[in-house]
Amino acid sequence: MTELQKQWYEQGENYAKAVNEMVAYANQYGWDNYKDKEPEDNRGHLAPAVFDALKKANLENKVSEFRNQFPPAHIPFISMFEEKSQAIRLINIIDEKRAVFFAGGAWEEYQVYLIDEHKIIELDNQITAIGKAKNGTIFAIAFDDKIIIKEHWDGDVIKTVARKITADFHITNLIPFNNGEKVLLISPNGIYLISENEEKLLKYGLSDDRGYGELSMEHGALSHDNCYIAVGDQNSNHAILDNNGELITDFYPMSSYPHFCEFSKDDTQLIVNSCHFYNGVTNSIDMQNFKTLDEEEDLPIIDDGMRVYEGVAVEDYYILGDAYGYIRAVDKTGKELWQHYLGSTISGMAISDDNKTLWVGAYSGFLHKLSLNTPYRDTHTIGTGDLFEEFRLIIWKGEEQIWWW
Repeated sequence: MTELQKQWYEQGENYAKAVNEMVAYANQYGWDNYKDKEPEDNRGHLAPAVFDALKKANLENKVSEFRNQFPPAHIPFISMFEEKSQAIRLINIIDEKRAVFFAGGAWEEYQVYLIDEHKIIELDNQITAIGKAKNGTIFAIAFDDKIIIKEHWDGDVIKTVARKITADFHITNLIPFNNGEKVLLISPNGIYLISENEEKLLKYGLSDDRGYGELSMEHGALSHDNCYIAVGDQNSNHAILDNNGELITDFYPMSSYPHFCEFSKDDTQLIVNSCHFYNGVTNSIDMQNFKTLDEEEDLPIIDDGMRVYEGVAVEDYYILGDAYGYIRAVDKTGKELWQHYLGSTISGMAISDDNKTLWVGAYSGFLHKLSLNTPYRDTHTIGTGDLFEEFRLIIWKGEEQIWWW
């Protein structure tokens, strides 16, 4: 064992153990009662040498051996990726071994990738967004002037719809309907429902009176049965529309700015998050009675801390990614099931159709593939759940892609 390996392993193990003990104490007795100094990961001075060794392991096809000696971390690399990091976003899972994603923001130079097990393939950068329907079979692939809708990733093209009004818009999210007939397009220029015959700008409350083109924190979700659309932005209410894009009702945000929404797997609940700085509040809405809800009484809070950036519905709970680099599983009542620390603000998330594999991207330029309900991989893991990290992929500006599996 080299001195570098010894220091990296022992210090990382001690840090993770201390953090996990701190969280366990706070969960039992409350954060207000935790009086000790917070643990610190002081391995930053080791990170350049570890990163160089990781790159060498990639070249020599010895990554698995390297990972056993040097479990991955986030904090030590912060100073290294300040100028190189980029958002990993619009993650869509194709099958057990394959996924597509974007590295880089929609407003800057980006690259579209396909991962096939441990191979990474660059896709056509004329693609501006990719989305997958809730039923798991329909894919939508956007270009500046059109959207191609396909039955399965490798399947036939169902139809091609033109982008005229929305041509050249930067796309925040793209969600095709289960039948492939329409696509929800979310953009700073407006939120649109697009079909062969129409590009319909959605109207959804307080934001309707201002000019479009400068939406911020724009977001939206489709119910799994595609009966309802939820949308919002920082200057709107939370809004629920029908599947033709007509407003049904809206709700005032509990915190300052609407930021995220998602339907439960069975569509009986909608959760909506509003944020203020790096914190936020998530409310739940009963979809069986949402047209007659009393905002004062019928919008229970299921979380009062997270500014949610990304999230997925899994069986009878949600996995939510926040501004502080945590992913957290919470049930429909708000009970936290587990938390897992990845380090940087979460920028992308996708769950496999069998609910066994979670892909998570962060603004650090890290892409993580995690197996759920599988004992954690090493003693460097920070979290309370059973998540096994199959790999993390580092995609930094100006660097070759680096695997850490």
